[in-house]
This record gives sequence, structure tokens and C-alpha cells, in this order.
Amino acid sequence: MIYLSLNKKVIIFGFIFTFFSSFGQSFFLGLFNAPIRNELGITHGQFGNIYAIATIFSSLLLIWVGKKIDEHQIIYYSFFVVILLFLSSLFFSFINSIYFLAFGIFLMRFSGQGLMSHTSTTTISRFFEKSRGKALSTIWFGLSTAEFILPVLVTYFFVIYSWRSVWQGIAVLIILFLPFVILNTIDKVKLDSREKDLNPTKNFKIKSWRRIDVIKDYRFYIISLNMLAMPWIATGIFVYQSFITDSKMWSIYTIPKAFMVYSIASIITLFFSGFLVDKFTSRKLIPTMNIPLLLAMFVLFYYQSEVSAFLFLGLVGISNGLANVLGSSTWAEIYGVKFIGSIKALTTAFMVFSTAFGTAVFGLLIDIGFSIENIAIISGVYIVISLGLLLSIMKNLEPLKIRK
Repeated sequence: MIYLSLNKKVIIFGFIFTFFSSFGQSFFLGLFNAPIRNELGITHGQFGNIYAIATIFSSLLLIWVGKKIDEHQIIYYSFFVVILLFLSSLFFSFINSIYFLAFGIFLMRFSGQGLMSHTSTTTISRFFEKSRGKALSTIWFGLSTAEFILPVLVTYFFVIYSWRSVWQGIAVLIILFLPFVILNTIDKVKLDSREKDLNPTKNFKIKSWRRIDVIKDYRFYIISLNMLAMPWIATGIFVYQSFITDSKMWSIYTIPKAFMVYSIASIITLFFSGFLVDKFTSRKLIPTMNIPLLLAMFVLFYYQSEVSAFLFLGLVGISNGLANVLGSSTWAEIYGVKFIGSIKALTTAFMVFSTAFGTAVFGLLIDIGFSIENIAIISGVYIVISLGLLLSIMKNLEPLKIRK
């Protein structure tokens, strides 16, 4: 990789770290829901509660640990995250009780979904300015690629190996591959490193907000409500995909196959959204983010055929592609990049917390007898309310600019 420009190396780093964050993502952990529940003898609701509690604790710790990315060189921070992900994956393979399950999920959510994605998106958001949208859309191809490959691959591995062996294989892959990636991509990236093709004619820059000032800004909370729709709704869908399969009387392979459509839709959306963000800004595109997700809830509510699974997850994939880019670039646009690590640590913690919320709510509703159609209605109402609030403040989303 030494023959590549630093810009390209940083993007490769972000892509690979985003791919490996999938091991802590709900779509991946949800694949192990059934075998773990069967082995431990727990219900959907019990699994959901354990998942939610573990995720909440991981989000709280992320607020503090994520902030440290603003204080340490990215190469050292990345090695710390990789070692933690390796140990977390190895630990997950030894789960034999509900206590070990809770701690295992905590570790995977914290190291995988939390720190891996936080490290990649913060590095990209800080390093790139002029082409931030395209850079972010490129690295999120990593997660979309994982979502395309891993569900079917893991389902196939279950036929040959135990779920514990799968996790041990993941741990070995992490510790052998990721240190090599770090040493060959970001070894020269510092806290003040930036892309080289910035516009030299600009005589102003966006004011950088500290996290303490951001949490006093009402816009932050309204934007966050919209940003969090995708994580909590999609998490509920991914974790309880077996419940959806049973409710709709689909084949066990229907949703894993539909994940391919989800991934393709995410990839196509990512491809276009990066260019759109660089041309129109994230601030103007945010209202479009959850409209496909709203349509997906309608499909989930109204249709029963297996074909609808592909349309349903395809629409979720479109919102996912938009959310990945907009969720990373909007904060940098509005609040600047000097303290973006601490700000994104907070927003990532919110995102992780929302996935706990989604898991708990879905599990509770399922246990008290709600159908997946009822849950789809509740999700749709949330989207409509949060979108309405966002539209009411659109004129107030311009960043504060100061002279250089």
C-alpha cells in the first residue's frame, strides 16, 4: 500500500475498519440469536433484555473512551481498538451462561459497533473536508459488503461448524489481519493531518464546537431523533429476524437472502449520497433519510409474501445508505472538526443506546403479544413525528463561520 496516496490509504483504513465493525452490529449478532437462546434456554424477551442492558452499558462507556480519539494519535488508538475486538470475539466463543452472554454482548457492542465504527468515521470526518461526503460513502461500503456476504456465509458455516468455532475463527482473522492494515495505511496520520486538496481560496472556516456547547444546542436533539430512527428500528428487525420469519411463515433462508438486496440498496445509495453530500451538504439532505424506512414499515405491515421481504429490506437498505453518510458528515458540517471525536463519541453512544432501546422494545412487545404488523405501525409513527420536528428547524441548520 506504500505506493498509494495518503488520502487513499486513509479511505482503505476506514473501509476495512467499517467492515470489521460488523462483528458487533445487530445484523450479525442476530444470526446467533437462535442457537444461543436454544443452548441457554431463554426467550426472545429475555435475550432482548440482556442485549439491551449490555448495549446501554457499552454506550455509556463509549462516551468516555470515544473521546480519547481526540487526545491520542490514531495509530495507537486503532491498535487498542483491534486488541479489544480480538479479545471480545474470543470471549464470545466461550459463552455458557446468561451472565457470560451479557458480558459478551457488552464487549462486542462496545468494541465492534461502537469503537470500530467510531474510529473509522471520526478519522475520515476529521481528515477530509472538501471530499468528506465521497470519502464517508466509500468507507461505509465496508459495512454494506459485510451485510451482503456475512449472513449467508454464517448460515452456511452453521451447517459445518458450531457457532463457537465461528467466533474463534473471527478472533484469529482480526488479530492476524487488522494490525497489518493499520501499519500500512495510517502510520503517518496525525491529529492535525488533513487531505491535501483543500480549497486555498477560502477565507473562513467553520467554528469548532466543544461537546459541552453541543449538548446545550436544541438542534442537536432534533437531528439526533432523526438519526436514531434507523438504528433502533433496524436493530429490532435484525435481532428478531427469526420472529419475523415465523410470523410471516417465510423460509429460514428468506431474510438471509433478502439481506443481499439490503446490501445492494445500501451500496447504490452510498455511491450517490457521497456526491450529493459534497454538492448540496448533509444539512439539506437529512429530511430524505428516513422516508424509505417509513415505506419499509408500510411493506412490513401490509404484505405477507416472501417477495415482500426483498422489497422491505431493500427500502431499509436505502435509508441505511443515507444514514451512514449523513450521520457522519452532518455533525462535522455544523459543529466543525477540531472536537469531532468527542462529539461523535456522544452521537455514537446515542446510536448504540438506541439499538438497546429497539431491542428492548421489540422484545417486550413480542412477549406481550404484539404482532410484527403492530410494531411496524409504532415505528412508522416515530419516523413521522421526528421528521416533522426536523422540517420545522431546517432554516436554522447553517453552521457558524469564522475568519481564518
